[in-house]
Amino acid sequence: MFNKQDQGEVFGEFETVIGPSVRVKGDFNGQGNIIVEGMVDGNLKTNGSLEIGKTAKITANVEAKEAKVGGQITGNVKIKGFLEITATAKISGDIEVSGLSIERGAIFNGKCVMSAGLEESKKINKLA
Repeated sequence: MFNKQDQGEVFGEFETVIGPSVRVKGDFNGQGNIIVEGMVDGNLKTNGSLEIGKTAKITANVEAKEAKVGGQITGNVKIKGFLEITATAKISGDIEVSGLSIERGAIFNGKCVMSAGLEESKKINKLA
């Protein structure tokens, strides 16, 4: 889904790239698509898509429209759409998402809530 060849199709163009030698301290808010290969220490939020490379280390709460995670996140993750967790990913924190894929080898320690499922449960409970 997120091969280098199809990134243009899935994400469109990337507005921001945090390279492997870059360290961001503090909150980082964006509107467009973001790639992180370096370090972020603070909250990371975008209305676009987010790709966290396998060399990335993030100590923050993360919010995005959709995301692919290959690196390390220590913090909660909230994705409005689909989240792909690759085999190299390590997530320590809770996840709230609509759709989820976790590859074999990935490490996830936390709770996961699928928001689409929550809405369906509320509707069913009201009918009962």
